[in-house]
Amino acid sequence: MEVHAHSHTPRKKWTHYFWEFLMLFLAVFCGFLAEYQLEHKIERDREKKFIKTFIEDLKSDTAAIRQNIAFRQKKMKAMDTLTFLLNNQQIKGYENDLYYLSRSFVRGVRFQSNDRTITQLKNSGALRLIRNEKAADSMISYQKLVEYIYYNQEDDRIERREADPLLSHIFYPAVYDKMVTSDGINRPTDNPPLRSYDKNLHFDLAYYVHQLKGSNFMIIGRLGLLNGKAKNMISFLKKEYHLK
Repeated sequence: MEVHAHSHTPRKKWTHYFWEFLMLFLAVFCGFLAEYQLEHKIERDREKKFIKTFIEDLKSDTAAIRQNIAFRQKKMKAMDTLTFLLNNQQIKGYENDLYYLSRSFVRGVRFQSNDRTITQLKNSGALRLIRNEKAADSMISYQKLVEYIYYNQEDDRIERREADPLLSHIFYPAVYDKMVTSDGINRPTDNPPLRSYDKNLHFDLAYYVHQLKGSNFMIIGRLGLLNGKAKNMISFLKKEYHLK
């Protein structure tokens, strides 16, 4: 009978298992760190991209604000002239001016902020990506001022429309119809007669113009504030995010 010798594998020391566990732990931990760093970099890149597009939105807004303010300042002068004529009853012989100014003062222009970036941040829940607290606060503050201007513009629209019935009593719509062309509103040249020379209606119209001047003045002021805020934010964001 043959006797086979049993081969005995030497038992591993506990230190061997410890080093195996440590190496495995370090491999998993390093993988976690690499994944975390990659995710962190992706979020930083997305944040910077959002800031860049927001700056472009601000630049677009400042251009629109300048045009809006210019329109309203011109309109303010026209309303001053119309109010003067009505309050001083300079009516006969001034029909050309009255028709032109009365038809022009109910025209409006609406400022619409380029809100593509802020809307995307809100709707996607990505506002958390803006880690710079001052930047996030300034973006929200800017949007709130925009919303205040929207409220003012709606008041302005309502006031303009409330004057329509009074205008229809004072002026002939057929004359208005001839004045409006594809080139805009043209001033009459032959002093067409008014529908009514009732001074009480003229004073009522002067009141509506006065109300609209107040709204127009407030919107100009807030647009000016928004324009300054936009310019300051562009400089601030470029500096904070090291953008050219």
